[in-house]
Amino acid sequence: MRSLLMAAAMFIVFSCSEEKEHTAPAIHDRDSVSMMTSYGVNTLISDSGVIKYKIVTERWDVNTIKNPSRWTFICGIFLEQFDEKFNIQAYIQADTAWYYDQKKLWELRGRVRVRNVNGLNFSSEELYWDGMKHEFYSNKFSRVVTPERTLQGTYFRSDERMMHYTVSNSKGSFVKQDENNAATAANGQSAADTTQNVTPVLRPAATKHAATPKPPTP
Repeated sequence: MRSLLMAAAMFIVFSCSEEKEHTAPAIHDRDSVSMMTSYGVNTLISDSGVIKYKIVTERWDVNTIKNPSRWTFICGIFLEQFDEKFNIQAYIQADTAWYYDQKKLWELRGRVRVRNVNGLNFSSEELYWDGMKHEFYSNKFSRVVTPERTLQGTYFRSDERMMHYTVSNSKGSFVKQDENNAATAANGQSAADTTQNVTPVLRPAATKHAATPKPPTP
């Protein structure tokens, strides 16, 4: 009996010594971790003491470890853009957005829509907003609609207020006053608007008429 108890005790000791801990592997990719995640955001953003825009989004992630550091808006974003006097200049929205804070560069993706105070409507699948150069640009198909005209092309560049813009490789429709000069601006729009693929109006070819023979002299 005594030997049986000793054998059972030794079996328990060896069994316990062979147990392994089940632990998850350490996380080494610190780039995947955001230092701040906020939900239901409605806030004003300033730069150098001047309010630049208002952000409305369902989720806002801030990551300062990634290179370059960035803000991420994976649930979409709505922006109001202000001038120096806090007047709204434009409304901007996109399905996904990134803001690279060190470069002051916005990258907007998905259904990107912009509307400014002059009634200009911009739509594309991509738009960059460079805060250092104070300009917008896109290398994807873009469409610009104003009360006077409609332009679409594969390259777009504009100032921050979308008052002066260029559309390249474009097709467009114009009001009658623009037919003589497609670069003529209307309502403050830039004369840099280009319409490279607009089909010119062709004049009908001249028709030659055979000379009518004179009647013989009697």
